[in-house]
Amino acid sequence: MLDIIQIPARSDNYIYLLHEDKSGQTAVVDPADSEPVMEILQKNSWTLDYIFNTHHHPDHIGGNQRLKQLTACKVVAASADSHRIPDIDIAVSDGDQVWLGELSWQVIATPGHTLGHIVYYSADSQTLFCGDTLFSLGCGRLFEGSAKQMWQSLQALKTLPLATSIYCAHEYTQANARFALLLEADNPDLQRRVMEVDRLRRLSLSTLPSTIGQELATNPFLREHSLSIRKALGIEDVIDPVSIFSHIRRSKDQFR
Repeated sequence: MLDIIQIPARSDNYIYLLHEDKSGQTAVVDPADSEPVMEILQKNSWTLDYIFNTHHHPDHIGGNQRLKQLTACKVVAASADSHRIPDIDIAVSDGDQVWLGELSWQVIATPGHTLGHIVYYSADSQTLFCGDTLFSLGCGRLFEGSAKQMWQSLQALKTLPLATSIYCAHEYTQANARFALLLEADNPDLQRRVMEVDRLRRLSLSTLPSTIGQELATNPFLREHSLSIRKALGIEDVIDPVSIFSHIRRSKDQFR
């Protein structure tokens, strides 16, 4: 059994603490800061074994050094980021597997937000830790990669089982929802999702996890086939999916 504790950090980050009950092993995903992680480890009398990093941005690795000093845990990160993430112990690439106790995690390369971005998918627990590649109702900005790279990365995630729980690294859902509704106001699944997101945020509750099934039904970055979206963008005649995705991403970048 996998216990997942969501830890709010900074203004809108989420750190995830994972504990595999049978082995007692524990990992943390994208620790922006060390203090809240250490507090929960001590509260539960858990020992930190691994850090799973998705990419090199400071709000995802900010706690690495201190956590490693305090716990002697091992850092798991992309070999492509070995020059940008210090002290990697286990360098991984697309298709590799890492283990937390008896649970296996597949490493999937998802360039786009950054060139070295990876995600961690466990078929055993039906969970995906996707960093800043996929958000609930959104996707990451293209800071380093191209629209084609991000589109291909998202296509890989679209093939995961519909029930897969998605744990992304930021609470961006409400802003993403406003943009999604602007593009596809006639989508009843999206309408229901927006109402639920607004309810949760009024209560200061997290909107995560989502699921692959929910995202396929409501996330504009996974719905380039939607005629409503193309009409909203004024690109009804565009049929190339990468071009449509690029239009959606540019529009979101300008959205306020």
